[in-house]
Amino acid sequence: MNAQCAGNDGNQIICNISDPVNQSVSLFALLGGSPVPGGTWTDDNGSRGLNTSTGILNAQLIRSGGSYQYTYTAPSTAGCTDNKATVTITIGPFSGDPAPYATKCSDEQTFNLFSAFNSTVMSPHNNGVWTNSAGQAVSSTISITEMQGTYQFTYTVPAVLACSPSPVSSTVVLTVFRAPEPGTPGELALCGTTDLDGYTSFDVSTLLTGQDPGGRWSGHGITGPTNPVVDLKQVYATYGPGVYNYFYTVLSNDATCPDKSANIVITLEERLDFTGATLVIAEDICEDEIATAGYSGVITEGTSSIPNGQYRIVFNVSGPNGGTDSTTSSFVNGRLIFPINSQFFRQAGTFTVTITDIFSTNGKGACNNIINNLSDDLHIYKLPNLDNAILTPDPACQNKSSVVQLTNAASLDDGNYDIVYNLTGDNFALNQTANMTVTGGVGTFTILGNLNANSGASVITITKITNTVTTCTNNANARGNMIINALPNASAGVIVNDVCLNDPVNVRVWGLGSLTDITLSYVLLGSNPAPEQTLTLTASGGNADFVIPSALLLNSGSTVVSLTNLKNNITGCDVNLTNVLDSFIINPIPAAPVVNPQTFCKVDGATIADLIPNGNQFKWYDSATSTTPLADTVILQSGNYYVKETSPAGCTSDAATVVITINDTPAPVLNTDGQNFCGLNNPTIADLSNNTNVPSTVVWYDSPNNGNLLTASTPLTEQGKYYGFDLSNTTGCFSYDHIEVTVTLTDCDNVPNDFFIPDGFSPNGDGVNDSFVIKDIDFLYPDYTLEIFNRYGNGMYKGDKNKPAWDGINYEKSGIGSGVAPNGVYFYILYFNKDNKPPKQGRLYLNR
Repeated sequence: MNAQCAGNDGNQIICNISDPVNQSVSLFALLGGSPVPGGTWTDDNGSRGLNTSTGILNAQLIRSGGSYQYTYTAPSTAGCTDNKATVTITIGPFSGDPAPYATKCSDEQTFNLFSAFNSTVMSPHNNGVWTNSAGQAVSSTISITEMQGTYQFTYTVPAVLACSPSPVSSTVVLTVFRAPEPGTPGELALCGTTDLDGYTSFDVSTLLTGQDPGGRWSGHGITGPTNPVVDLKQVYATYGPGVYNYFYTVLSNDATCPDKSANIVITLEERLDFTGATLVIAEDICEDEIATAGYSGVITEGTSSIPNGQYRIVFNVSGPNGGTDSTTSSFVNGRLIFPINSQFFRQAGTFTVTITDIFSTNGKGACNNIINNLSDDLHIYKLPNLDNAILTPDPACQNKSSVVQLTNAASLDDGNYDIVYNLTGDNFALNQTANMTVTGGVGTFTILGNLNANSGASVITITKITNTVTTCTNNANARGNMIINALPNASAGVIVNDVCLNDPVNVRVWGLGSLTDITLSYVLLGSNPAPEQTLTLTASGGNADFVIPSALLLNSGSTVVSLTNLKNNITGCDVNLTNVLDSFIINPIPAAPVVNPQTFCKVDGATIADLIPNGNQFKWYDSATSTTPLADTVILQSGNYYVKETSPAGCTSDAATVVITINDTPAPVLNTDGQNFCGLNNPTIADLSNNTNVPSTVVWYDSPNNGNLLTASTPLTEQGKYYGFDLSNTTGCFSYDHIEVTVTLTDCDNVPNDFFIPDGFSPNGDGVNDSFVIKDIDFLYPDYTLEIFNRYGNGMYKGDKNKPAWDGINYEKSGIGSGVAPNGVYFYILYFNKDNKPPKQGRLYLNR
């Protein structure tokens, strides 16, 4: 059997933890038995201080008293069954070794109580609690700002029973001396030129807060160490602008705290007047110079001289890349030159540089220096740019000047420009010049007629463009195609069809060849003579169409259209036409039909086909201006309809108006509760009619559509449905709408004298009194129920209006065999279920 290689568990109690010998405790030596060396140690509680390889423990690194366990694991090569053993170390409490006295000045603000311990051997355990003389717990770092005097603090760590039955404490005595308080100084900056009238008796102490009294004052204008009042206006008059220091000193009452002084700074400055000063920004450039250009501003003093010296210039740059900046430069003999960052000027535009403030770098900016409209503009001119520009020369005839349209020049500023252009193609000319004014990316220039000698196609190319104001020049490559056209040569004809008076007269011009955009002139002869008319037309496939204005065609009869001139709008060239004409007939319009008002009943469903007049030459419409006739099947409604007549020539008359009246009779109205009857009265259709607002004219059917007419004597039935229509004596029309009535026969309020409950019946099949029935009860008590029992109380029958008769055969009670009920006496209970009427009990005889 293998040995226990880790040895036996061990323990040790260390009460005098501050003894230096406890810095090196061999845990292996504390194991019992025969442990095998060469194993490893683990700190089970994470208490620190253990060398896990050697098993040497520095117990003074453990931060609080208590018991701590350490496990030894024997080497795996020993082959042990039990390869672990534990050593328990108990550490006694240690509250530290105090100095114990400490002295501090209150302006040190805080004091760490642990700093009052002698830590040359070891620091106190950290699981203790600090308390003041009142026994209140406090932090180890305390604020001493408001303390003055001697204070006692005690540090207590918990007991460890093996070493001490009670907690262990150490005491520190702290003496705090109050530091002199000179107060918190403020600053004051004033403009000596304008602000000092109210400061001839200025109390400097108003710039000081929280100071001890009894201090001493010193500084320019102070008349005595106890008098803080000074005449700042006199100081400025005597010493001029500058920075003035005033000191308030509080003496210390002990050797621990030094004397303290507060320094109050008062700055008196001189206002600068830049009235009449000028700013010049150098210099305007063209866009292509941006990459290499430098920029500066020159400020020249105005009516007031500006002292030589260094100044801060604050300025604003407006424009595409604008912003605010500042720089430092020097006035020398009334002139200051300052640089301007080129990043403000990264693109073309107008930039306004405005000086917003100028002040000495040695000052506080207390004066509102006088700066009035100190600004200048810097121009970075765009290069003329014809990118994406379109040249569109107007077509011209041979030897005629051509106007060239420049469009889409979105990158070209408004202004005047000189251009250089070339012509190539059927007309050829190089380095020709022209001038044009451009507005909104649009301009024009003229190519002289002597350059358009040949008909055909040419290309015009602008090669250079110069802004005549900025002198900025740029190369260009704007192109356009130019056509120089010959005179038109066309053999035209004209066709016009016969029409009705006031109808559009369409004219077709043919034989136009390849012409597409033309101007045509013509005259009218015959029944409608008219002077020459001119219009612009679009031609396609050699044809063009137009409509002769109706104001020129007021008469029926024969009219002639004669073409007189044809112009090719694309070329601007025209030709006179002769003997190009056609004649046509304008047919008269027939008179409107004669019609009369017409009346129908709505219930008859009259349609357009029922109107008069009728026939193929007549068409009916729903408005006088409508051109789409109504179908014969359209149902008529009250209102105006319009009829037109068409002549054999196809001409349609004006519309005649017909007033159509569709009569209808209102549906009958049922009186309140008019559907309710008592079945004992044997009500009929006549009674239902009398319950409407039109008893003498209403008629009833058993269905709303295609039903049977019911006579006045037809009996009414319970829950029967009846459909009523009214007939107008005036129009003779039945009502289009109807009323639907569901009749109830249970509206019986009074029980008749002859109402009785039979006391017997004879179910022998002779057809007489074969069942037990209470006559008319379903009218009087429609919700009644009836129960019948034998003399033993067994239920024989349950009935209501849906099951009103007992035939003496079927039993109703489960457990009793079905069959024929024997002769004898039976008992009933009748529940009326109306008007809170109590049930009625009785007996009846069954005799077969």
